[in-house]
Amino acid sequence: MKILFISSEVAPFSKSGGLGDVAGALPAALAALGHDVKVVTPRYRDLRDAGRLSPTGQALHLRFPFGETGGPILSAQVAERLEVLFLENEFFFGNRHGLYGDAWGEFGDNARRFAYLSVGALQAAQRLGFVPDIVHANDWQTGLVPVALRRGFQSTGLADAKSVFTIHNLAYQGQFNKAVMEDLGLPWDLFTADGGLEFHDSVNFLKGGLAFADALTTVSPTYAREIQTPEQGYGLDGLLRHRAHRLHGILNGIDVHEWNPATDPYLPARYGPRELEGKAVCKRVLLEHFGLPPGDAPVFAIVSRLAWQKGMDLLLEVLPTALQADIRFVGVGSGEAALEDGLRALQARYPRQVGVHLGFDARLSHLVEAGADFFLMPSRYEPCGLNQMYSLRYGTVPIVRATGGLVDTVEGGLGGNGLLFEAFHRAALLAAFRRALALYADPPRLVDFQRRGMDKDFSWDVSARRYEAVYTALMAE
Repeated sequence: MKILFISSEVAPFSKSGGLGDVAGALPAALAALGHDVKVVTPRYRDLRDAGRLSPTGQALHLRFPFGETGGPILSAQVAERLEVLFLENEFFFGNRHGLYGDAWGEFGDNARRFAYLSVGALQAAQRLGFVPDIVHANDWQTGLVPVALRRGFQSTGLADAKSVFTIHNLAYQGQFNKAVMEDLGLPWDLFTADGGLEFHDSVNFLKGGLAFADALTTVSPTYAREIQTPEQGYGLDGLLRHRAHRLHGILNGIDVHEWNPATDPYLPARYGPRELEGKAVCKRVLLEHFGLPPGDAPVFAIVSRLAWQKGMDLLLEVLPTALQADIRFVGVGSGEAALEDGLRALQARYPRQVGVHLGFDARLSHLVEAGADFFLMPSRYEPCGLNQMYSLRYGTVPIVRATGGLVDTVEGGLGGNGLLFEAFHRAALLAAFRRALALYADPPRLVDFQRRGMDKDFSWDVSARRYEAVYTALMAE
């Protein structure tokens, strides 16, 4: 198949979260299956690995009611059958730092910026003579892709392409004042609550993708069910229930080459499920890094965006009680100021038990996954989650709330590989801490948990074949 994959971020070139990881890994896995894949993304000012880009000799020229705009199409040949195309536009992407916003909030012209990406990606395919079988768009930033494909490209070579739209996090929807209908030249007959772009008298880009795509996917089977409920549907649960027959929950994979304790270059000692000795070395080095005393106390850890969604406020509420036991806690992450302040205060209060690094550090993240005994993810909701899969692969037992992709990857019970708790409540999380201490006190049982986690296959090969099945079914319609 020929697949046009459109995303506002693509690792390693640009990344703000899990979307960038998926857009970097899934197309590569699809290309490895033999498909011809072109990924389209903006050429941001702060693009990493920009030296790999080369000109295609083609450029975009788009007309919107707000004005005419365009720019060159650049390319990076990432692998056989996999090319990443970058849309260069100085005004929308080149003249600022940040992907979606800065310290003052989201950029005020995001509707124009991502309309340019959505329509520009389709025009780029035309300019380069690429006629896709599948157009795969991701999250609200590309929500107008299925709309444009259905309403603006039906008399072109893209008319027969089928569209797939993936929801990575339903909470982020791309809502704008309805004036953008005129600004972007969107027909007013699309401004309807029933199957259109209207949402509480505003324009909702994500809703456009949900309403117009031929197939919908999201990043775990449980999250696919959860977003059809009022509690997690964020006002779109009715539309999702209506389109449930088109909705597929496909669990994200992880990069099993980057995240492999047997070969990880960031680790002071490497290990595998049958030779776990190196994990103890990693634990000792982790404690040394944070200036914590050595010993046999269990180490609990987070590597996380410090955000309400991630349940970090609940964790900060519970940790002072949990630290009354002889445990260690290390945290790596950044995010909301109040949560960063909370971690600083915790470290100041328990300097011999708590280590904190505010910010992102790839090497340290790998060391935490290897050196910790337990990894905490008390999320309010979690579409998929990646760190619990990294933890399982590294023999670090995850402690997770039973929601979304966490419950799809972590198995509880006596024959499980992790610890789950149901209620988003301090008593439930404290009970999980107590179960972890009991598990740690039983080394043979702990090793069984570790090995079962390390033996799981979370590679992108599995997920890519499920996407391939969705594409194949669409083409057969």
